[in-house]
Amino acid sequence: MSGRLRLGIAGLGTVGVGVIKIIRREAQMLTARTGVEITISAVSARTRDKDRGVSLSGYDWEDDPVKLATREDVDVFVELMGGSDGPAKAATEAALKAGKDVVTANKAMLAVHGQALAELAEAQGRVIRYEAAVAGGIPVVKALTEGLAGNAITRVMGVMNGTCNYILTRMESAGLPYEEVFEEANQLGYLEADPELDVGGIDAGHKLSLLAAVAFGTRVAFDDMELEGIGRLTIEDIRAAADMGYRIKLLGVARMTGRGLEQRMSPCLVPMTSPLGQLEGGTNMVVLEGNAVERIVLRGPGAGEGPTASAVMGDVCDIARGLRIPVFGQKAETLVAAVPAKSVTPAAYYLRMTLQDKPGALAKVATVLGEAGVSIHRMRQYDHEGGGAPVLIVTHQTDRQSLDVALSAMDKTGVVETRPVAIRIEEV
Repeated sequence: MSGRLRLGIAGLGTVGVGVIKIIRREAQMLTARTGVEITISAVSARTRDKDRGVSLSGYDWEDDPVKLATREDVDVFVELMGGSDGPAKAATEAALKAGKDVVTANKAMLAVHGQALAELAEAQGRVIRYEAAVAGGIPVVKALTEGLAGNAITRVMGVMNGTCNYILTRMESAGLPYEEVFEEANQLGYLEADPELDVGGIDAGHKLSLLAAVAFGTRVAFDDMELEGIGRLTIEDIRAAADMGYRIKLLGVARMTGRGLEQRMSPCLVPMTSPLGQLEGGTNMVVLEGNAVERIVLRGPGAGEGPTASAVMGDVCDIARGLRIPVFGQKAETLVAAVPAKSVTPAAYYLRMTLQDKPGALAKVATVLGEAGVSIHRMRQYDHEGGGAPVLIVTHQTDRQSLDVALSAMDKTGVVETRPVAIRIEEV
């Protein structure tokens, strides 16, 4: 490589502007650390005249990101537009075919098209780097592909959506219902344009699917992930969890089992004293477990201009240094199509339901659980005035299939007024 690395940046939102600021502010440091001068040749965005708080006068402008991606004076195409298809995918493919390396923050694109893009990149002798796509400023992709390359990874686990963590911790600290905190988060600009990407677990699921591919040498399999969002959680769930020494987190877990690859993103109860249980606000945390290293915990900001731009620039600097690693840590042709496995690892579960306030109702529920092989560890019925009777049950360890059989049978008892909420208790 010559003494200069020239970037083309598509997408000038918060992250794109942050990248420009770092390159301007830290030019001398970046050259000292990489041995080359990192510059910007051209940029692209949907709106040219928008005030972004940073001057673009020194860069060429391209209305078409595909044209930007194929310019002769661009060595690395930096894709910060977002979206699983459309201009982001088209421009990324064009860049690779034109012999450019790619740095992206686009977890949705890689979760859907990761295998095909990895194969294209490797066929062209190019790399795709995507640290900013997972957990913001936390260098978790680098940890898996480099620092832990000598480990057989046994489990990947973490809180990977800062918005959901903000909502859950705010509900607990302020004693507010979900709907009120959801609206508060929306007013603060924390939610995606489609809020279901956040609160439905989709955004975090995209991230987990990428980490699972790296960790277990499998093709990205987002479609096989078990997804459950936080929309059904109530302040009563938050308080009940706290009473038992737990906090509720939208937790992602991936592990390779004897039956296949288990991937799930769902609300879980975690011990209040654990690192995950102590996580507050919009912070992210990823826990990696390997057969040699045992367990490491990575914690940091999961979004924002500085942290995400920091991750983008880490990838740019690695390319400038000549570090070239396959997209998912090993050649795309060696990645296997994993057999999807449902959550077979036994766990205790928290159940919340409302029963008809009449004799024998609780006994019918206990009988249904027992017939499905689900043992009750503890049970609590809350004081109430009129209407249904709120009931909380914590089971002993069981598998989800048995629990689902019991939950289905409860619907037929005639005593359950509301569909039970079931939350896994994850010992971490």
